[in-house]
Amino acid sequence: MKNKRNVLFCLVILLTGAIYFAVQALQKNGTHRADFSGEWKSRESISMGGNIVCSYDEGDRMLSKTMKIAEQADFLTIETPNPAPGAAPATSQEKLAFDGKENQIDHGPDRGKKFTVKLSADRQTLTVNSIVHLVVPTPYHVDLRKQMLVYVTEIWKLSNDGKSIAVQANAKSDLFGEERSWKTVFDKVN
Repeated sequence: MKNKRNVLFCLVILLTGAIYFAVQALQKNGTHRADFSGEWKSRESISMGGNIVCSYDEGDRMLSKTMKIAEQADFLTIETPNPAPGAAPATSQEKLAFDGKENQIDHGPDRGKKFTVKLSADRQTLTVNSIVHLVVPTPYHVDLRKQMLVYVTEIWKLSNDGKSIAVQANAKSDLFGEERSWKTVFDKVN
């Protein structure tokens, strides 16, 4: 009788240990989820549907064909190379905080942008809402310059395997009213 109890006690301990280690292994697999970190290169030239491309300065992530992204718990940092021919190797860096607060980048008195960022609960979709402001010449009156605002929504979707990011962007200016859309797909280089 005592032998049966010892065997039963040992089986319970072994079974408990096996269940514990199985649960630990599943939790570790579940926490290793793909994220936005890495070096990325666009599959093809970025097509922005019209003159919306004029809204962005050199080095802006919206013009870049390559990006280096580092994802943290509360923000992303995005580094993009300076695309100007003959320019010294330099990068611009942008921080996208997930706190929903408005951030601002100034490129001088006539150019800049304000933006907010939201990351989905599953950390696979990033939404960036920007207002790009710039001063442009008025058509047929080159000496007269007006403030123009371009409202941009970018939706970044990370693939399940973490090997590509699809960026769907929609933009509309307050001066021209026409909405432009474009999609850029980035593949992970490393």
